[in-house]
Amino acid sequence: MIQGYVMQEQPFSVNDGNGIRTTIFLAGCPMRCGWCSNPEGFEQKPLVGYYRRLCAGCGRCVEVCPFAIGIDLNIAEARERCSGCGRCSVICPTQARKQMVSVNSADEIIEAVQRFSMFYRTSGGGITFSGGEPTHQPQLLDHLTRELYDMGYSLDMETCGQFDFEEVRPSLERMELVFVDIKHMDDDKHIRYTGMSNKTVLENVKRLNDVIADVVVRIPVIGGVNDDDANIRNTAAYVKENLPKARMELLPYHKLGAVKYEALGMKLPEASFYAPDEEEMEHLNTLVENTGLETISFR
Repeated sequence: MIQGYVMQEQPFSVNDGNGIRTTIFLAGCPMRCGWCSNPEGFEQKPLVGYYRRLCAGCGRCVEVCPFAIGIDLNIAEARERCSGCGRCSVICPTQARKQMVSVNSADEIIEAVQRFSMFYRTSGGGITFSGGEPTHQPQLLDHLTRELYDMGYSLDMETCGQFDFEEVRPSLERMELVFVDIKHMDDDKHIRYTGMSNKTVLENVKRLNDVIADVVVRIPVIGGVNDDDANIRNTAAYVKENLPKARMELLPYHKLGAVKYEALGMKLPEASFYAPDEEEMEHLNTLVENTGLETISFR
């Protein structure tokens, strides 16, 4: 039985491709972007979040815990001992405990997304794979895309671009649309802010010419990191030269993931990160369009 680590299956998504979609968030990612809004997807393991502000202190979580872990799950020792079994999240009356990553079989995932088939058909939507990083579970991704493709679903993918192209090629060839990020063109800065070189990402952007899928190259625009004119121009020029069929989407930084860092007892993203204002985003989009590329927004 094929199974994997799933953050969530989010129905009625309208920002992750055309039409109404279900987005399947697969856990595990090779990068550690300082601004990540889904930090629960860093690792491949069952994971429970603890929302202290919702906690009533009733102690039911302690009663069902196989390791008798205390109420505050975000104490370092408690985190180390927690297996992520999720018994506490089922019993918690205030939803202060939440299963953030679970182990699911491929059949369970497919069954979940099939419930919304009518909405896909009527809206021109389908299934989008995201994360974490969906290519970080290549066997599960291959199985899911093969089964869902044969059922006639429209498939899209969101990726950071850090993957073995040949290993993932079969899945890529089943996609209608691929969203791929370029975080920064400067390799040193890419390493500083994501923990990895951009060399594989840039090579994979080139190689997306080999698949029939439409491609949208995304830049998560982080104020003070990659929002300077030179970086945006260089990124657009690289895409124009190496993947001319692509469109580009600039996404302004947001802090919607901050509550997840708190729920996992993790350090919040740097306070110096900020969202460019609307005027700056218009300016940056104009820089991209001046290279001859089309910009698009799914937001």
